[in-house]
Amino acid sequence: MTRKEKQAHTRSCLMEAAARVFARRGLQQASIDEVAEDAGFTKGAFYANFKSKEELFLAMLDERFAERIEQIERATTSSPELETQVRTASDDFVRYIASDPEWQRLFFEFAAYAARNEDFREELVTRYRALQERIADVYRRSCEEAGIEPPLPLAHVSLMTFAMANGFALEKLLERDAVPDDLYSTMLTVFFTGLATLAEEAAAGLDTGSVPS
Repeated sequence: MTRKEKQAHTRSCLMEAAARVFARRGLQQASIDEVAEDAGFTKGAFYANFKSKEELFLAMLDERFAERIEQIERATTSSPELETQVRTASDDFVRYIASDPEWQRLFFEFAAYAARNEDFREELVTRYRALQERIADVYRRSCEEAGIEPPLPLAHVSLMTFAMANGFALEKLLERDAVPDDLYSTMLTVFFTGLATLAEEAAAGLDTGSVPS
């Protein structure tokens, strides 16, 4: 392997090890020594790639967010029908969180940590906003292709879908058996059907805020 390939391999091994160690020990109790040992590297190898546990987690988050963007873009091109796009996106997300419940626990643990650590919160929010902007761009392209004028700012649409996804993931984590897998699909269908209705009414020149005489 080239030097660049070796470094990429080391980073990948450290991130995989961190996921295992964090899952066993939790964020606060896990140490850099444990992560390095689990990965089969020295502590020096860790610091050659990451400054801290927080930076390592952010690298893991970047990979996960990239996966989510690919899933969303695939869903929006799966069919011209809104209902099919929504179902594809929701099914992908449900499979995504079910495939690695430990990641969901880790994500919410780091989110709680970010609420108490301003520097880390800023880093996390920066990535959140970048993902939301990417999602808004996907929605923008879909609207343009369909010839629809968005009834709400796309940044708000993206934020609302984020909130629904995080809420569903948290409820699924806390009460797995009580939360049906198809509930998220229902949530998105209701949401985007409502947006489509608002867009149609706006296009027809209707004032949805007026009171019929």
